[in-house]
Amino acid sequence: MAKRKKELKFNLEWCKGCGICAAFCPKGVLELNEEGKVEAAHPDKCISCGMCGLWCPDMVIELEDAS
Repeated sequence: MAKRKKELKFNLEWCKGCGICAAFCPKGVLELNEEGKVEAAHPDKCISCGMCGLWCPDMVIELEDAS
C-alpha cells in the first residue's frame, strides 16, 4: 500500500528558530526564513517521514493528512 501524503503544519508562535528540524530533514525541505522561523522551502521534496516533528523540541511541526 502506498504511503499517504501528509502536509506540514507549523505553529510559528512556538518556533524559537533553533534549526533542529531543518538539520534532521533528510530531503532538505525545511529552512529558517528571514525572521528565523521554520518554513517549508521545498515542500515538493517532502516524503512525510516525520523526522522534523519528532526532533522539534517545541512541538512546532505536525504532519496532517493532505486534503
